[in-house]
Amino acid sequence: MESTGSTVAELVLARWGDHRTGLHFEQQSLTHHQVAAGAAARAALLADLLPRGAEPHVGVLLDNTPEYPLWLSAAALAGAAVAGINPTRRGAELARDILHTDCRVLVTERAQLALVDGLELPGVRILVTDTDEYGELLAPYADAGPETSGTVTPASRMLLYFTSGSTGAPKAAICSQGRLAAAGRSLADHFRLGSDGVHYICMPMFHGNAVIADWAPALAAGAGVALRRRFSASAFLDDVRTYGATYFTYVGRAVQYLLATPEKADDRSNPLRMGFGTEAGAVDAARFEKRFGVRLIEGYGSSEGGAAIQRTPDTPAGAIGLPVPGSRLAVVDAGTREECPPASFDAEGRLLNGDAAIGELVNKGRTPFEGYWRNTEADAARLRDGWYWTGDLFYRDAEGFFYFAGRTDDRLRVDSENLAAAVIENILARWEGAAAVAVYAVPDPVAGDQVMAAISPRPGVDFDPPAFAEFLLSQPDLGTKMAPRFVRVVGRMPVTATNKVARSLLRREGFRCGDPVWWRPGAGAYRRLTPADEAALLSQYRAHRREGLLPLPEQPLPPTRPQPRIAP
Repeated sequence: MESTGSTVAELVLARWGDHRTGLHFEQQSLTHHQVAAGAAARAALLADLLPRGAEPHVGVLLDNTPEYPLWLSAAALAGAAVAGINPTRRGAELARDILHTDCRVLVTERAQLALVDGLELPGVRILVTDTDEYGELLAPYADAGPETSGTVTPASRMLLYFTSGSTGAPKAAICSQGRLAAAGRSLADHFRLGSDGVHYICMPMFHGNAVIADWAPALAAGAGVALRRRFSASAFLDDVRTYGATYFTYVGRAVQYLLATPEKADDRSNPLRMGFGTEAGAVDAARFEKRFGVRLIEGYGSSEGGAAIQRTPDTPAGAIGLPVPGSRLAVVDAGTREECPPASFDAEGRLLNGDAAIGELVNKGRTPFEGYWRNTEADAARLRDGWYWTGDLFYRDAEGFFYFAGRTDDRLRVDSENLAAAVIENILARWEGAAAVAVYAVPDPVAGDQVMAAISPRPGVDFDPPAFAEFLLSQPDLGTKMAPRFVRVVGRMPVTATNKVARSLLRREGFRCGDPVWWRPGAGAYRRLTPADEAALLSQYRAHRREGLLPLPEQPLPPTRPQPRIAP
């Protein structure tokens, strides 16, 4: 029976004595009871390892192995917090993340040891899970009982998870046991997730998506969990069938990678009931359901917990949904602090007043945002004028439904008109030849921005510039300023460790990159950008003293692999 526990610790202990299979990983399986008992042993070990007076924080630098949920559960029982350490960070930046979150214990594995080798981590005890020494260290605690630290309350810190560091060092957002338990129960109830399900966790567990939207609802519902060490599009369906997975979450471009795998006659033969995530886009969601027979539900929740939008049965196509009950969300012009007018659409669904309707999503009511660890400056930037500012662009229709339009740094200004990258991406994603699309700004030689798109063609598909131009002309909701001036053809879309498009990298490289770039100097056809074209463009930037806005091509990056084919 599902627990109504107000803390994660209570949800963990609710599985004590439950001998159904609770965790799958490769050839291993553990019962719910074994997971809870393993967590109790690790909690007791952690209590002895933490120095007196130290912050109860443990860093976890692991792939998605069983040790990850075991240590999440152990931290809950011990009244400690897990800091998810990003394995794509290196050197001093990686050390900074561990030390900034005051981790006195770091749990890792032999495959990650090279990342911490040579780092100065004073006072940090490193545990290597796949070693005999680790087993010997845990052995004395094998009989630990179903107990929690006497200090555990709903307010106890549970997670310290790093958010985007595109404008400085990553910030460690705080999530309490109460908030994580509530999020798990809410999602389990909203999606009617039951104890008979299996949650497939293939997104990295150092990121909030996998823990908050996948692991926590499984814990709340009493469902099983199946782990994939790292996301693999080619292994996805095999895993789903092997483990009987019924639910999964995704972030960023994972759905596009799944759609890019070779189609098979039995694709729809799988036990999945639904997928939940962000940034799949309406076009790819429809393609996914048609091919795999699985409905994808797009949701929105700021990583820090300050705002959330959920889909309702009457949510229009393209919209995310309505604010969760009790919240006061608004779309606001960051300059004037006034609410933006509702969006207007023409008969074809084209957004007519994007310049006025698109603004930043804010929460004017009570917010569950619990702050950043030791970062009062970031707290103040997030909470301004008594409101919670998400940093995300949205627009709202007359009926109150909210539509995602991108990050605030994904806004483009073309010929004095404000555009949102996500709106253009959703249109370009309709092109059948595209496996992935990213839209971003490059500086205009005179003023404002120009639209640039990176396109990764589907396997075996040639990029055909004339056909792409015809496609653009046939899109009724593509505004006159939205058509890409530059198109970069990439073999594989660059992504972050959480499968989000690395737009900062694309913006930084601009049109001076190692991949083929096509452009339209005016309203004519796309043609290949040549060195002579590039030199002429640079002279325009110099003439208007805007050359400094372009990235320096001192160390050009190699082209993405594999190289795309270009139609003759």
